[in-house]
Amino acid sequence: MKQFKVIAAAAALALSAGAQAQKAEVIHWWTSGGESAAVKELAAAYTKAGGTWVDNAVAGADNARAAINSRVAGGNPPTAAQFNTSQQYHDLINEGLLNDVDAVAAKEGWDKILPKPVIDSIKIKGHYYAVPVNIHNPTWFWYSKAALEKAGVKGEPKTIDEFFAALDKLKAAGLVPLALGGQAWQEWITFYGILLHVGGTETYLKFFKDHDPAVVNTPNFKKAMTTLKKLHDYVDAGSPGRNWNDATAMVITGKAGFQIMGDWAKGEFANAKQTAGKEYGCFAGFGASAPYMVAGDVFVFPKTSDKAAIGAQQKLAAVFTAPDTQVAFNAKKGSIPIRTDVDTSKMDICSQAGVAAMKTASRQVANPDALMPPDMVGAVTDIVSKFWNSNQSVDDVSKALAGALKK
Repeated sequence: MKQFKVIAAAAALALSAGAQAQKAEVIHWWTSGGESAAVKELAAAYTKAGGTWVDNAVAGADNARAAINSRVAGGNPPTAAQFNTSQQYHDLINEGLLNDVDAVAAKEGWDKILPKPVIDSIKIKGHYYAVPVNIHNPTWFWYSKAALEKAGVKGEPKTIDEFFAALDKLKAAGLVPLALGGQAWQEWITFYGILLHVGGTETYLKFFKDHDPAVVNTPNFKKAMTTLKKLHDYVDAGSPGRNWNDATAMVITGKAGFQIMGDWAKGEFANAKQTAGKEYGCFAGFGASAPYMVAGDVFVFPKTSDKAAIGAQQKLAAVFTAPDTQVAFNAKKGSIPIRTDVDTSKMDICSQAGVAAMKTASRQVANPDALMPPDMVGAVTDIVSKFWNSNQSVDDVSKALAGALKK
């Protein structure tokens, strides 16, 4: 009898260790309605695969990244942590604080199925240090069909001039032409979206990729900054400090005509039971061949020598990139899958447009955070926010931006 008790105790201990091996604490910043619905798909997939998901949602991307870095520096890292498809986590790689996921990448053939802008962000010195979960375009234009109809706007703007004409009609109809949350990161998105779609891809890359100060004196750059300043006339007095999803709600309810925001906004439309092409519309830029910005979210895996934790990290990486998970998660997140070998036929018209754009490599443009180091991004963001919220001239902001590129 005693022998059986010993065997039973050993078996129970083994089961407990096995369960612990599957336990994964995941830090992320997905807290809005649409985002919460999406992250539950990742959790459900991991649970279905035999894991135990420990959710640690931290409101605000900056707050979440600060918490992640603090935990890693303090020697108490989570199993996995969210970052953007960017250079935000490259310091952690350089300091040897992340485990790679080369085994999963090799098994899934990431070198063949992922777009180059994503690979350039997550594959450093020959090793994959992050698992991408989606492709977001942060510079989509969303609009309320009811608001545009009320204002007499017919059809989607195909040029920046047509866009301003639509904004004028919305203003005349007593509606908010452009819904914007007056927070620095939202002003930042508006800036680089206008620089790309008005200044052009070449100007955009000279600024963000080449860090060329001379570009601020070019006609295309000045045109983009003049356009940005002009846009300020079309936001409402309640803009300062507004959350992005509250701005999206203005479009959902028809109080505002347009919003420039990433396709994560689509999760809010879905949460409100609205359908793309019916209650709201979307376009990724001006014209059928407009550049398509590639951004998104990734998860990194803090360094550990614990085999159980490493096993959980590998399982997370495999589950996150599995075809079924990719379709389910991205359908709710508003983004498109990172894989090119999954069925996207049931996704909405905005996602279909994104999938189509990603088939043309020449349209793909890396997002600013993937091209600039975080300290330079911070400096430029501050300059842009001052320009947006003051009477600073285009010439003066151009000089300030040139100075930020020289540092």
